[in-house]
Amino acid sequence: MKILFYDCFSGISGDMNLGAMIDLGVDKEFLISELRKLNLKGWELNAEKDQRHGIGGTKVTVKQTHHEHTHRHLSDIEKIINESSLDKKTKEISLKIFMKVAIAEASVHGIPVNEVHFHEVGAIDSIIDIVGAAICFNSLNPDAVFVSTLELGSGFVNCDHGTLPVPAPATVEIIKGIPSKTGGVNFEATTPTGAAIIAALGTHFNPGTPIRIDKTGYGVGHKENPAVPNLLRIFLGESDEPVSGHDALLLECNIDDMNPEFFEYISEKLFLAGASDVYISGIIMKKGRPGNILNVICEPGLGGIVKEIIFTESTSVGIRTFPFRKDTLSRKFEVIKTAYGDVTVKRSFYNEKEVSCKPEFEDCRKIALEKGIPLKEVYNNIIGSIVIKDHNNRII
Repeated sequence: MKILFYDCFSGISGDMNLGAMIDLGVDKEFLISELRKLNLKGWELNAEKDQRHGIGGTKVTVKQTHHEHTHRHLSDIEKIINESSLDKKTKEISLKIFMKVAIAEASVHGIPVNEVHFHEVGAIDSIIDIVGAAICFNSLNPDAVFVSTLELGSGFVNCDHGTLPVPAPATVEIIKGIPSKTGGVNFEATTPTGAAIIAALGTHFNPGTPIRIDKTGYGVGHKENPAVPNLLRIFLGESDEPVSGHDALLLECNIDDMNPEFFEYISEKLFLAGASDVYISGIIMKKGRPGNILNVICEPGLGGIVKEIIFTESTSVGIRTFPFRKDTLSRKFEVIKTAYGDVTVKRSFYNEKEVSCKPEFEDCRKIALEKGIPLKEVYNNIIGSIVIKDHNNRII
């Protein structure tokens, strides 16, 4: 099982994350070429070798080549990402990270998520940091992401809202439920962007699972600190132990007085907010009335935004919330060559043994439409050509 381990002894920022990822082996030119798919003008990404306390790493600087006065809303960010030519998975992860920030800002300011306007995080450099994080993550394609205790820093920080205490209020909202500490350094060690990356990508926090380290990457921060080296360290390694289990929430409500056409719209909003699954079950309610149960599975930190969407978009007046443990198979995505061309397949493993493999539906759908053949024929032909492999990509 491939593991990314974030060692955040001096916190994390968006540029430190990109530096560590490049230091870990993500090709800088590949990253830049993917970022250009955003069709955003006015930025440059520079990566150079640097040191902190004698430890070498990569320092990334995202420069704006012209000054912006625009404060973007979440809808503006969604438009930029959705209209880009980035792959679907990168778009989903990028939006998930931005949603973490939007939910936090909405909570801090007491406004709906769609009214949040991003200041620093809506600027070009932060968009590059966040989408770049998604690109790098997909390039490495880990099965799990471990995160150490997060150093938040101390002191005060200046931003568009004025002088704020460290950690900034938005950062505090984002890292709720994530093990963290303050006072290790005398500056803002973890920024809202860095916190959102950790909250969106992290699967296991302070895990005791042993890993075999294959590579180490260091992202160099822009501040000097005499006490602790201002570095983000990321390990890439393997684990023999299953690490699939994690806590989750199930939220559900009964609905019998709503236009059923609304369910699709509500489901789309819930998925965009980061829900891992949304499904609807038919039921018979009191007095023989037909109704539905809307079920939503999400991470513990997303309970608030899920409730907001359900209460504002549906006719429900009550929600039941159940915490539970979720165990999932280890999964890998792989592009294979077929008679129809390249197709993405998802391989699932239990104890390093492949138990299922299937092509991505959207790839099959596209082929069926382009070639004018039944979808089931495309799907079955691809399934028949798939070679079973073990977790280390060896053919069985």
